[in-house]
Amino acid sequence: MFQNLSERLESAFKNIKGEGRITELNIAATVKDIRRALVDADVNFKIAKEFTDTVKDKALGSKVLLAVNPGQQMVKIVQDELTALMGGSEAELDIKGAPAVILIAGLQGSGKTTFSGKLANYLKTKKGKSPLLVAADIYRPAAIDQLTVLGGQIGVDVYSERENKDAVAIAQNAIKEARAKNKNVVIIDTAGRLAIDEVLMTEVANIKKAVTPNEILFVVDSMTGQDAVNTAKSFNDRLNFTGVVLTKLDGDTRGGAALSIKYTVNKPIKFVSSGEKMETLDVFYPERMAQRILGMGDITSLVEKAQEQYDEAEARKLEKKLRKNQFDFEDFKTQLEQIKKMGNLKDLMGMIPGMGKAIKDVDIKDDSFKGVEAIINSMTPFERKNPDVINQSRRLRIAKGAGKDISEINAFIKQFEQMKQMMSAMNKMPMGRMMPGMGRR
Repeated sequence: MFQNLSERLESAFKNIKGEGRITELNIAATVKDIRRALVDADVNFKIAKEFTDTVKDKALGSKVLLAVNPGQQMVKIVQDELTALMGGSEAELDIKGAPAVILIAGLQGSGKTTFSGKLANYLKTKKGKSPLLVAADIYRPAAIDQLTVLGGQIGVDVYSERENKDAVAIAQNAIKEARAKNKNVVIIDTAGRLAIDEVLMTEVANIKKAVTPNEILFVVDSMTGQDAVNTAKSFNDRLNFTGVVLTKLDGDTRGGAALSIKYTVNKPIKFVSSGEKMETLDVFYPERMAQRILGMGDITSLVEKAQEQYDEAEARKLEKKLRKNQFDFEDFKTQLEQIKKMGNLKDLMGMIPGMGKAIKDVDIKDDSFKGVEAIINSMTPFERKNPDVINQSRRLRIAKGAGKDISEINAFIKQFEQMKQMMSAMNKMPMGRMMPGMGRR
């Protein structure tokens, strides 16, 4: 995510590193390179120029502290301005009402339907809400089918009227259904088009007028860059939406949409989405995104994702097992499952400061754990609980069951033992914490 932009900005800061102080002369090349990096990331030239002019004015007007070199000060100024450009702080979702109504709009292919499912899952699991998904796309039966499948995956009801060709009536009927079934949030997935046209705009505007939604969220494919910003402006002129959702952040994202959209339509980015998994939806934090763009990682979000998956009581039990050196393959498999629930592996590693550049060209697939899981699944329950009993004959059977060579089984078990010893040693330290909830108390 934003890898090229991050590298270009890092290169720009090299112009001022090692300087004793910030001057108009030594900052000129840095500012010029930052502007080029933004334009190459598909940020509108006017926005890029205004941004770098502000950065330059603040850099020249600031006093460099003795403890901070000019390069560090420049990074801090750019970070602050990137944060401000993307909205400053996170924007709350208005879900008050009986029920609250959220209208989802955007072009076809932007990820509206997938996002609708993710939002329902987010509201159900993290906000304790009882949502109802509404299939209001009267043109594409596949959209209704997709929403029905997603609803089934996350355990959320989906309201649809396959024979009704009146999207406004479907939305109104869905709200009546929500009240009858005590659903407190209604998420309406509307139709999209390949391009903006009058039919699309009129229909969404009519739904808005009929149901008076709490939120109108415009969903945009972040890979489309400046085109996404132009589309957002057209939708906002007609709908006056309340927030933006950026999808497909795990793709080849240059960053133009994330950096320009708030400036252009003056509406906050409320969520960012990546991948197809229903759990991969995040509240948008401008400051954290600015840190990631500048290669600083995002430890706060990483810790929050971990905390969501780890149960306090289970963590305490695991801590006791580690202290007694009783960590087994069953425990290991549980940890893998929890890590997988946290989201895209490469994206997670990118949240660690300095890792983004290191893993840029590394292909980290979400099924990276499949081989390890196959080995563990080929063990008997007794073997998983008692790793020490796995002798050579058992290893041969496990290798055959997992479709692996015996050397792979030997290497895995050796690595497991080394990791087990390391975890046990670290957890005996006074401040040792292998995961949220672990360590001395």
